[in-house]
Amino acid sequence: QVQLVESGGGLVQPGGSLRLSCGASGMILSLYLMGWYRQAPGKQRELVSTITSGGSTDYADSVKGRFTISRDNTRNTVYLQMNSLKPEDTAVYYCNARHRIFNQDVDWGQGTQVTVSS
Repeated sequence: QVQLVESGGGLVQPGGSLRLSCGASGMILSLYLMGWYRQAPGKQRELVSTITSGGSTDYADSVKGRFTISRDNTRNTVYLQMNSLKPEDTAVYYCNARHRIFNQDVDWGQGTQVTVSS
């Protein structure tokens, strides 16, 4: 069964850091484009960052220079290192996997809550 499980969220003060992890099971991670999304209360889910199977990355303007996405295909895990966190980064963070050939998405995981507050 294909499954994505996010972890690593929590409460952090402004300016702090968190590292999110997305563990993938039942799939070969190297075949997928991976992404991190987030959804704040009352807002639509938005794309934060993507990473191709070859390691090319892209970021939303709001997180450029602060967030870094990476992947370890041997561990079937994708990471999101978040530095210089701001209150507006508060959201539930989800990872997404899209098959690079069939262009099909894996079902969303349960997400992990990130709260940035003093």
